[in-house]
Amino acid sequence: MIINKNTKLIGNKVILVPYQKQHVPKYHQWMQSEELQSLTGSIPLTLEQEYDMQQSWQIDEDKLTFIVLHKESFEATDDEVASMIGDTNLFILSSDNKKVAEPEIMIAEQSAQGKGCGYEAMMIMMWYGIEKLEIKQFTAKIGQENEASIKMFKKLGFVQTKVTEVFKEVTMELNIDENIASNLKEKLKGLEIKQYE
Repeated sequence: MIINKNTKLIGNKVILVPYQKQHVPKYHQWMQSEELQSLTGSIPLTLEQEYDMQQSWQIDEDKLTFIVLHKESFEATDDEVASMIGDTNLFILSSDNKKVAEPEIMIAEQSAQGKGCGYEAMMIMMWYGIEKLEIKQFTAKIGQENEASIKMFKKLGFVQTKVTEVFKEVTMELNIDENIASNLKEKLKGLEIKQYE
C-alpha cells in the first residue's frame, strides 16, 4: 500500500518499516521453512516471485505490510536486514459499509519469539489501521494449532467467533470503539512516527 511507503513506526521493542527490495532475500529464506509455511498458510515461492510479490504489496490498495525490526539490534547495527525478525500485514476487507481488516503477524526469528515483539508489532499495526485507514473491525484467522497466536490475539481483546474444522482455523474478531482505540493509544504512548528514507 502506497500510504505507508515513507512511514517508520518506532516502539519500545520493535520498529516497523515498509517492505523494501533489500528485505526480500531474508524474507524469502524465512519462507522456505515448512513450519512457517504451515503457520502462515503460505506456499513456497521462487526468489523472483518473492520480488514480484514485494512490488505488488507496495502498490495494492487492499494490502498493507511492514517489516518488523528488532529495535535493540537495529540501534546497535543500523542494519535493517540483520535486524529483521518478521512482518505484519493488514488485508483490507469490506463488510456492510464497515471498514474491516484481517491482521497478520509473523515473528520468524526464533531468538525474538516469546518476548513480546509480536504483541507490540500487532498493537502498532492495529493503531495504524485505526488512525490512518479508519478500520472499525479486525477479523483474524488463525490455525487451530497456533496456540501462541490465539493467546496473543485474546490478550489484544479479540473474541473467538467461529471454528472452521475444514481449514482447521479459528476466527477471532475485535470491534473498534472509542474505548478500545484510546486504550491502544495509551499502551503505545511512547510510539514515534518518523519519515522512512
